[in-house]
Amino acid sequence: MKQKYSTDMTPSERAALWRQRLFEAEAGLTRYLTETRGGQDIDDWIVVRSEIFADLPGTGTGAGADAWQRVFFRAQALMERFLVSRYGHGELAAWARAGAEVHRYVEPGQGRGALDPVLRVARQAELYGSRYRVTEDGAERAELEISHCAIWDYRELARARGVRLTLASPCEYCVHAIGANIAAKGFTARHELTEGPDGPGCVWEATCAA
Repeated sequence: MKQKYSTDMTPSERAALWRQRLFEAEAGLTRYLTETRGGQDIDDWIVVRSEIFADLPGTGTGAGADAWQRVFFRAQALMERFLVSRYGHGELAAWARAGAEVHRYVEPGQGRGALDPVLRVARQAELYGSRYRVTEDGAERAELEISHCAIWDYRELARARGVRLTLASPCEYCVHAIGANIAAKGFTARHELTEGPDGPGCVWEATCAA
């Protein structure tokens, strides 16, 4: 029997998810610098953090999700540039694993097994307006197909606003982050990057770890 679920979010829920994603990524990078780099580049990181948290919109029910989306994307771009410029692209996976440890504690479970982490990916896809569908919704195995990843679209809008992008593809970090988040929740992750009539996309599967 298929379980009932919904990825529909109110504007306040969307804003809250953007803030949670910002917290996971920033706290993850702080954790990475602490545990992996022994606090290396602390002074530079403090300066970057001041840019990340500058001019934040409010957090009340009236705070706009679009405003928090811009804050998150600006922060992500700053963090990617900070990490890659100092330690190289090869450290993106380590940052993602550190962020996943934060995610493990702050992302609530709903008791739906493998469907829980897959629906988190679906909610992230919903934030950008991606086209997606949940193709398997079991507690032992769940799967999400994103036929068009709208992160690519938003990246070009951000670039047009003058945001400096470090990564050639959003997948360079996103694949590490999603896979690490699923694993941090105790499931085995599998993914496939796709290119179809609707543009770039991907398939994500979470299964109960053996």
